[in-house]
Amino acid sequence: MFQPATTDRGDIPGGSVRTFKRVEGSPIPVAADPPSRTTRRGFLKLAVGLGAGVALGGFAMYGLSRTGNTTREGEVPPSGGTEARYYVPMKGQGVRCELCPNHCTIAPGSRGVCEVRENRSGKLLTLVYGKPCTWHVDPIEKKPLYHFLPATTAFSIATAGCNFECLYCQNWEISQARPEDLDSIDMPPEKVVDLALQSGSACIAYTYNEPTIFYEYMYDTCKLARASGIKNLDVTNGFMNTEPLTELCKVMDAANVDLKGFSEDFYQNVCSGQLQPVLDYLLTMKEKGVWMEITNLIVPTLNDKTEMISDMCDWIVGDLGTDYPLHFSRFSPLYKLAHLPYTPVTILEQAREIAMSKGIKYVYIGNVPGHAADNTYCHSCGQMLIERGLYFSVLQNNVDGGRCKFCGTRIPGVWA
Repeated sequence: MFQPATTDRGDIPGGSVRTFKRVEGSPIPVAADPPSRTTRRGFLKLAVGLGAGVALGGFAMYGLSRTGNTTREGEVPPSGGTEARYYVPMKGQGVRCELCPNHCTIAPGSRGVCEVRENRSGKLLTLVYGKPCTWHVDPIEKKPLYHFLPATTAFSIATAGCNFECLYCQNWEISQARPEDLDSIDMPPEKVVDLALQSGSACIAYTYNEPTIFYEYMYDTCKLARASGIKNLDVTNGFMNTEPLTELCKVMDAANVDLKGFSEDFYQNVCSGQLQPVLDYLLTMKEKGVWMEITNLIVPTLNDKTEMISDMCDWIVGDLGTDYPLHFSRFSPLYKLAHLPYTPVTILEQAREIAMSKGIKYVYIGNVPGHAADNTYCHSCGQMLIERGLYFSVLQNNVDGGRCKFCGTRIPGVWA
């Protein structure tokens, strides 16, 4: 049995009501009864981690190492495994993972914080190669990508695990799970490409959880997809080291990158991550010529201040330019932040106004069905280029050969 198809960052997920309490030493109230599926990262660990993170200035500053997680007592780890890339051996058969900025130091029998990379006798193995826990055929607009092959579909796959621990994660049931917690199917790269071709999809999307943690599986699939004429799409938190990212860019066609906020405090206390590596990721994607769109999920009281939004837009314009689309997405209360309200639409509209006043040409509002800012308008003449309806449908498309049908202005994106 598969996990049911999960949500992308452009979805409006459902969520159950949970009780909350404030953790001593933490500025963020979190769930007092986290779902049982997240046994590997129980609430006690979260509480202690948040308290220590605030006291010590964060979970792990850029360039420092995090220790891995040991196998739970009585637990039988998955058999097999494929040797991971980007790790270095250490004394006593320990290893240090060099895939992402967590830089996990992992003792024999332990795993990195992503829970899918395990040290077995001094060799780092990935436990999810060719073993997705869910797959689905999605509209490309769901990712969300609005300037990349509109009205096509993406064959989407995901595994267990993540290198972040976002308190508001939409897909916590898979991202905060170990591989052995979920049903999976044998789907090597060749089968992924075959199924994508059978589905008529224009691209393969690595999505739902964080694709970085199944890097080897993603990379090998990307190479085969490219050879078969299929594009590749990374829906990501952008938390990957530069060396593996540079290699991935050779076979990746587009990305939607979550820029979750614009402060280290937000990244550390809400996402267990770091901001600077994400900015480095965006700069590398630009340098390598990979098309990208940016999503900023606005969470009430946490990253909704106009100063933060303004600073983020200034950085985008100054370091990336004005062509990459920016999606401001509405927060839905769920997981450990289910006590917070939905993002007021007025806040999303204000954020859009700020971004456009800075010069960003294409700024969208997501998770608000029917909103006019879900459509694409020519940045030169103002005519509607792409009208979008419910369920990610495209009602009309006036981009012809990459240009506005009305005034002939080139429209940034990948249109064919």
